[in-house]
Amino acid sequence: MARRLEILDKPVPEPLKAALRAVRRHLWFAFGFSALVNILYLAPTLYMMQVYDRVIPTGGIMTLVFITAVIVFALATLAGLDYIRGRLLIRAGLRLDRQLAGQVLTRLSSQLRPGQPGSLRISQAMREFDSFRQVMTGPGALALFDAPWTPIYLLFTFMLNPWLGLLTLTGGIILLLLAIANERSNKQRLQQASEASAAAYVAQEAVSANAETVRALGMRRALVTLQLQQRHKATEIQAQAQFVGGRYQGAIKFLRLVLQSLALGTGAYLAVERQISSGAVIAASVLLSRALQPIEQVVGAWSGIVSARHAFTTLVELFDRYPDEPERTLLPPPKGMIQVEGVTNRMPGADSYVLRNVSFSVQPGETVGVVGPSGAGKTTLARVLAGALLPDYGVVRLDSADLRDWDAERLGRYMGYLPQDSGLFAGSVRDNISRFERWNGGDVEDIDPRVIAAAEAAGAHELILRLPEGYDTMLGAGGRGLSAGQAQRVALARALYRDPPVMVLDEPNSHLDSEGEAALLKVLRAVKARGATVIIIAHRTGVLTSADKLVVMRDGMVDLFGPREEVVARLSQPEPKLPRTPAPADAG
Repeated sequence: MARRLEILDKPVPEPLKAALRAVRRHLWFAFGFSALVNILYLAPTLYMMQVYDRVIPTGGIMTLVFITAVIVFALATLAGLDYIRGRLLIRAGLRLDRQLAGQVLTRLSSQLRPGQPGSLRISQAMREFDSFRQVMTGPGALALFDAPWTPIYLLFTFMLNPWLGLLTLTGGIILLLLAIANERSNKQRLQQASEASAAAYVAQEAVSANAETVRALGMRRALVTLQLQQRHKATEIQAQAQFVGGRYQGAIKFLRLVLQSLALGTGAYLAVERQISSGAVIAASVLLSRALQPIEQVVGAWSGIVSARHAFTTLVELFDRYPDEPERTLLPPPKGMIQVEGVTNRMPGADSYVLRNVSFSVQPGETVGVVGPSGAGKTTLARVLAGALLPDYGVVRLDSADLRDWDAERLGRYMGYLPQDSGLFAGSVRDNISRFERWNGGDVEDIDPRVIAAAEAAGAHELILRLPEGYDTMLGAGGRGLSAGQAQRVALARALYRDPPVMVLDEPNSHLDSEGEAALLKVLRAVKARGATVIIIAHRTGVLTSADKLVVMRDGMVDLFGPREEVVARLSQPEPKLPRTPAPADAG
């Protein structure tokens, strides 16, 4: 694990530390400008004292002109410095985005298991990052930068008179105690509100993504009611936090106004007793107000500050769960030998198993079919073989190398994976087939011919040309804009892109008509002819005519494995099947 330091009671992984170091200079300069801004905030107080103590008693017009010019210059400087520190914070936010946005997105696209503790919160990490970044550039950060300069105003009130200083100090302590009480009373509510809000957003996105299904099945009103209930839960908790915070904020504002009036009264008494000048009476009230204002601002921005802290904790958890992958030795292009050794996978968030001690091997160039009833673990096995899911126990080897030893991006070049739901993304047909290679610096003149070759190999070239803009037709998320059969053939073309030596196809004929299935069989014969290793998950066994071997799955285990003819013969016999291999003892 990378070196860490302690910030906000959480260990900070190295990538986050590096990002914070990158904006440290901006923050220090903003903090320094805050010091100058707060010093210049004293200028109106000094101006009033000079007007009441020197100009009015003496009728000094030239003095008034001179100090007015000085105060105008001071206030112009204050405005300029305030503008500069605001720009510095905005620049810090932009730099944070450049430093971390890519890393957050990379980790979010890593292997997330929905059932893991905290997965829902981590899935919202990009939203949390934006929340954290915005607080760093908004009023919350400015309030925190102004708060340490409260002692300056306190010192000036003591210089006017110790009684005024004591009044200001007492008021500041009371306000600080109220701010701490506000934080303690609202901490749990704000965290619950954040989690409830994240759950509501996830549910809304899921409904939007499946709007057609929702409408077709008449579930719209029911799901709207459910979403409203989820939103009501989040907004109710947020409202409770705001009610509590509002009470504290109202009490703080009331106390500040009372103290400001008491400062005037105390100043008037001291002026009558000739312990301070008349100008100091007004100055005392202004100084006390200015001394207490940052505390009030911090309380007002506290919910955002707490949200930012919670967001930062989520980022720390994300980077802890998905650390940077180490640089791996570049292994040679694989020939296609696959060895599955005792692979076991649990159900997400449960103790039951999807796969149990699965073992078999595939030689380069072989085509292996995987069959079995629904729920037997076939799709999970396909994900494990393609490297999309790591096994909880056991090893999958490609040319004797553990898949974990492969760089994920490099492994993807040699893997043709067709998931059960096609898995197309928002973008053009060309980008989907080419795996968005041009966005990774690929040469279009090299990409386009390969895209067309893959589409022709998949029998999808003609149907793509009939689309409104051909290969440049834009698709929605999940391949919206294509029928299920068209999406499956485009996804097959993506799997064939650059002729990978290993193909894992999960029910590649599930949405195909007879013409499409004939084209698929032709594809499989061509892939076999060029020596690629092919794993086919199938319910409809017509696609398995070219298979060399069959794996029969049942209850997450291998029931039968061997040459296709032998397995088919065994399945046709009435006697009991081969004994199943038990799950590993250390897997529970």
